[in-house]
Parts: sequence; C-alpha cells; structure tokens
Amino acid sequence: MTYVFEPPSQPSVAIAGSDARFPVRRIFCVGRNYAEHVREMGNDPNEQPIFFTKPADAVVESGTAIPYPANTSDWHHEVELVIAIGKAGANIDAAAALDHVWGYGVGVDLTLRDRQAEAKKGGKPWDVAKAGDFSAPISALTPVSASGHPSAARIWLSVNGETRQDANTEQMIWKTPAIIASLSRVWTLQPGDLVYTGSPAGVSALQRGDAIACGVDGLSELRFSVLQ
Repeated sequence: MTYVFEPPSQPSVAIAGSDARFPVRRIFCVGRNYAEHVREMGNDPNEQPIFFTKPADAVVESGTAIPYPANTSDWHHEVELVIAIGKAGANIDAAAALDHVWGYGVGVDLTLRDRQAEAKKGGKPWDVAKAGDFSAPISALTPVSASGHPSAARIWLSVNGETRQDANTEQMIWKTPAIIASLSRVWTLQPGDLVYTGSPAGVSALQRGDAIACGVDGLSELRFSVLQ
C-alpha cells in the first residue's frame, strides 16, 4: 500500500487590526530573565539566562480552550512579552537589534513543573516540560509601527479574575536588543521567528476549568481557558 502524506500547514498567528496572518517559523524562549522569578524558582539571578525552544505548532491563539496535559499534576503559567522577528540576521549587534523586530505579542509559556524538576535533577533537557502540545498560547501580534518597543510596560496575568503575575518589562535582566544579539550568535534569525522573553514572579499552577487573561500595555490581550 502506498501512503501519501500531505505537508503540514505552516502555523501562523493573527495580526492585530488586520485579516493578515504572521507565519510562525520557530519559537525561541528565554529562561531566568526576571530576578524575582529566578529567586522564586531557587536559582541565582546573577547567572546568565538560558535559551530553549518550542515547536512552531505549539502556538495557541487567543480565545482557545485547551486540554489539561496528561503527563503532569503541576502545570504552571508564565506570562511573557513575545518578540516577532521580521528581518533575518546572524551575529547581530545589539545596537542594530531592534531593526530586526517586526512586532510584539503577549505569550504564556505553559510548563509541566514536575517534569521540569525531574529534568533539572537528572541534568536532562527540558523538552517534555516545555515543548508539549498547546504549550505556547499567544495573542494577536502588534506591528512595531503601532506599538513601539515596549521596554517599560506593565505585564500581568490573572486566573479566574485573580491577578497572579504583575510586573514591568523594564525588570527584564536581558532586554530585547541583548536577547536578539545573543540568540543570533547561535542561530541565524529569520522572519517568522518568535522569541518568548521570560516571565516575572508569580507563576503558579493551573486547574481544569480555569480562565486565563494576560497582557502587556499597548498590545492585544491574550485570553484562553483550560477544558474541564
């Protein structure tokens, strides 16, 4: 028997105020980028932030209800400013890094905290904890021309109306130019790449039936829920 496989459609994200879509190529994530979150996780904020990735099809758009993962009993939210790359580059100088930004969004890095703890203890990769299905909810993206660069914007997340995370992007250890410059020394960044820039303190567990809302000042809000 001959099997014919259709190529998968490319994941994409809505663009605020437009019917157009932003094709997603890759998702990069920054770990340990807010000092208070680093401390709440028992780590040293003076250490360099780390990078990990998620598959492009992990994106979940605003308004979606997603299933609770089977492989965890401790599933955490981490709200983040997301950078959308619009111009390719390698070994980008930090002074020119903002020229490579197409726009920004609000994202949540959903993390299986129990699986992450096991990986850390065993010195293993974080893929099971960080890169699962539905692990990258994201708002509609806002072009830089409409939002500017949100270097000092409130970032927040609520669950069932209760605020759990509330900080400011100016508290990032690595700011957007430094993140782009550092990433581009490892990967050649391309249009369509998304960068989740790290989460402030206040991460905690989600439960079935929860309704999540989050935002960054000047950007479209992200809302999603967890199926019962």
